This record gives sequence, structure tokens and C-alpha cells, in this order.
Amino acid sequence: MNVTPADLLGALPKSILVHEHILTDFVGADLVSRSRYSRDEVIAVALPKLEEIARLGCVRLQECTPNFLGRDPILLDRLAQASGIDIWTNTGLYAANEYRHLPDFAKTESAEELAKRWIAEWRNGIEGAKPRFIKIGVNSAPLGEWDRKLVKAAAITSTETGLTIAAHSGLGAAVEQLELLSELNFPLNKFVWVHANAEPDHAVHAEVAGAGAWVEFDYVNAESSAWHRECVEFMQNENLLDQVLISQDSGWWHTGEPEGGDFNGYDFIYTDFLPSLPQTLWRQLLWDNPRKAFGE
Repeated sequence: MNVTPADLLGALPKSILVHEHILTDFVGADLVSRSRYSRDEVIAVALPKLEEIARLGCVRLQECTPNFLGRDPILLDRLAQASGIDIWTNTGLYAANEYRHLPDFAKTESAEELAKRWIAEWRNGIEGAKPRFIKIGVNSAPLGEWDRKLVKAAAITSTETGLTIAAHSGLGAAVEQLELLSELNFPLNKFVWVHANAEPDHAVHAEVAGAGAWVEFDYVNAESSAWHRECVEFMQNENLLDQVLISQDSGWWHTGEPEGGDFNGYDFIYTDFLPSLPQTLWRQLLWDNPRKAFGE
């Protein structure tokens, strides 16, 4: 199906990307530092990519890099002002990757103490930016003590602030998180299973969505598009498309690599993936569902 930008804008004049990145730094919580990159250099690379999707109707991009992994609200604000796209930042912490990016205080503080920190960021802002969602990362099941603590802290924070939890989840971790959240009487429609595309069993996708949580198929790209299309079609056939989010997990200025390494754009989902789906689904997947999941 050959779709021009004019066709796309006619069918989807506004859209939201719920899971993308501008900059990340995987050096570890003890070493991460803004002295390791130049904002001006990042902007020179990232801004043209953002301008491309602004022309395709993107009005909001949710930047999912958490604290101690390169979160930089000042950089995001500069890019938002230059591109015209509303770029959201987050509160929360990332225990995935075997706790490499988890600061020492998160290992000793209680879930309540961590939640107090995150709620303060929501109330007071982070360098002038108010976080608009909670981003956590957990390892594969069975979840460890620190993973479970982050989930509980996120639930406390969400209850206080109304922010939605977006949880990077290792294999098997989504169902275990739902069990923990259910024990806390937490409303599962405020939980997003990030990287659901990594789970090969559609029955698990249906189980999580059927429980009321959001199932996010991200990392949409040329190599994965057939699988992502299958995931979307399965959920549609199961009458669960109301619980589905899609995005690309793209961008990625890799701090520490020359010139940030390979910085991928954000337009594939518009130019290639959406045209492979029925046009009747476009608005739901990139406009209606993101606003239901995260707010307007």
C-alpha cells in the first residue's frame, strides 16, 4: 500500500508515540554524568528526526529514559521548543539489566521512601519539567526483592499522582507484576506492559489485556514489522485492541559512542508500519489509546 504524507495526515492528523528515546547512557548508575555528552551535539542529530515526524502529525513523544540512565529534561525541553512536539519525561527507576542502573539508595530505601522521592518530582518538577508518567524497569521472572520494591513504589506513586506506570518487563515479569499489583488493589488500567512484543505467546498478551492492563508492542522496525502486525491482528481478533499500544523504542543517542552512534529516526511507524494495517485502526493505535492510557 503506497501512502503519501498527505494521505497519512488526512487519516491521522494528530498522533502520539508512547515509547521512544532521545538519549541514553548505559555506563551504570555510579558513573552516569551529563559531562559525558554535549546537548548541542545531541540536538544537532535528534532535531531533524523530530521535525520529520512533526510533519507527519506527531504532537507528543514520550521519552522513556529513566533517571540514572541519561534522563535530561533540559535537553528534552530544548528539543520540544525547537520541534513543536510535546516531549514528556518521567519519574521512576530502572532495575532491569541486573540492577546496573539502580542507585545505591534504591537498594536500601523502602518502597514508601522511593515513592516519596517520585511524588516530590511530580509535585516540584524536575529542572522545570513535570514528569507525566512513571517509568520502571524490572528483570525477568521471578522478580527479585528490588524489582518488587520498584513495582510497589510505582503503585504508591500512581495512586497519589494519577500517573500511569510504564514497566520495562523481562520475560515472565508482566504476569508477576499484575499479581503483585492486584494484591495491592491497584487499578490495572494504570499499568503498561512495556516490550510485550518480546513475549512469543499470544495467550499471555491476551491474559494481560484481559486483566485490564495495557499491552505495548514497541520496537516496531523493518525487521520486526511482520511480527508486530501479527500481534496487532491477534489482539483485534480477540476484541482486545482497546488495550493495545504501539511504538518504536527508537532514537538513542548512545552516550560514550562517537557522535552518539547510530541514531535511528522515528518515521518508520508512519511510512511503513501503519500502511500495512487497516486505516480504520490508525487513530485508535496512535491517538485514542495513548490518551486513554496516559492522559491528554
